[in-house]
Amino acid sequence: MNQIKLYLHGVFASRQIGDGLPIHARSLLSAASRELFAATTGKVTVSNKFSAGVTFSEVPAKFRIGKARIILMRFSKMQDLATAQPMTGGAHPAIEAAAWPGVARPLPPRAKFSDPEFTAKGERRASVSLSRLETLWFNTGTLCNLTCHNCYIESSPRNDRLAYLTRDEVLGILDEAATLTPPPIEIGFTGGEPFLNPDCLGMIEDSLAGGYRVLVLTNAMKPMQRLKAVLLNLNARFPGKLTLRVSLDHYEAAGHEKLRGRRSWRTAIDGLVWLAANRFNLAIAARMAWNETDAATRAGFRALFDDIGLEIDADDPTRLVLFPEMDAGEEAPEISEACWTILGKSPDQMMCASSRMVEKRKGAARPVVTACTLLPYDPQFEMGATLAAAARPVKLNHNHCARFCVLGGASCNPQK
Repeated sequence: MNQIKLYLHGVFASRQIGDGLPIHARSLLSAASRELFAATTGKVTVSNKFSAGVTFSEVPAKFRIGKARIILMRFSKMQDLATAQPMTGGAHPAIEAAAWPGVARPLPPRAKFSDPEFTAKGERRASVSLSRLETLWFNTGTLCNLTCHNCYIESSPRNDRLAYLTRDEVLGILDEAATLTPPPIEIGFTGGEPFLNPDCLGMIEDSLAGGYRVLVLTNAMKPMQRLKAVLLNLNARFPGKLTLRVSLDHYEAAGHEKLRGRRSWRTAIDGLVWLAANRFNLAIAARMAWNETDAATRAGFRALFDDIGLEIDADDPTRLVLFPEMDAGEEAPEISEACWTILGKSPDQMMCASSRMVEKRKGAARPVVTACTLLPYDPQFEMGATLAAAARPVKLNHNHCARFCVLGGASCNPQK
């Protein structure tokens, strides 16, 4: 038996349905729904869900022609709206062009990641609700002392698209975070290179004083090393609460410098050894850019740790974090609601189920809260000016959502 769905004239062309309709259109649709419900003795209603139980021939003629200002769609299964067939009567899928100008032709294929509600195949796009704000990230600014190959945020000594956050701006967000029930567990600082921000140490101190664990992502080079005395003081005052995750893109100097530039290896290793010698909590972040297996990469880092005397378990994914490569230009599948079951994954496993990031765009009057650390420039992932406003679900409408988080199984958040 065919499934029947009712649409307002023009809705098909814009792919808006149900709750996405303007108020006046929803009112018309509601009135039509009541009439159609009565005419079919309760077998079909109008909503943003499929209605079954009535054949096309049972629907009164006025609901199958243009004069009624509504159209019926017939589906054999849930399929792409762009290829669904509007009908005016009988079994033929054509529409009278005079009655439905601009609606008779199927819509052109939609591009991937172009619609927050639907994939290019017309399936409902997956979304992720905020289960709990466990990790609150602050992007301290995109300026960095390095220009790394394929940096996801394009940090460099010249990129100031994200301005430096100030200590007062961070403190204001921390004040709001303290009112949440429950409050966040950890505060993360990323960049750019966080230690280039002149307020970075104050932000770290305020976060530690607020009772949070703190994670700082750094390249451990000169911007960090010039602050050794203050870092030692913070680590002594808040023992076990401060972790530094140092970026080493490969376990050999040649690989690391291929991505990070000449003379970047030795300085980073010196900073890493200093941190270890002074009993800081440490983690390493590396990139899977070498066509190596996870096991081979961990074996390489294990040899490096042994060589420089680091007590880091290379098999512990919380101490050696291996990130998949991210290239927004590479092909990636879209994630529909059905993918959770197909892939055997849960929305609660995604980074945006437990974190948000605060950033300040260049020239902006105030910071904003974004969905995640990976998408600082995309306006569709800007959630609002407060943590409360940013608590709404996130539509997985970006290549990085698919490649890095869902399929890559990666997260910038500290692992539990």
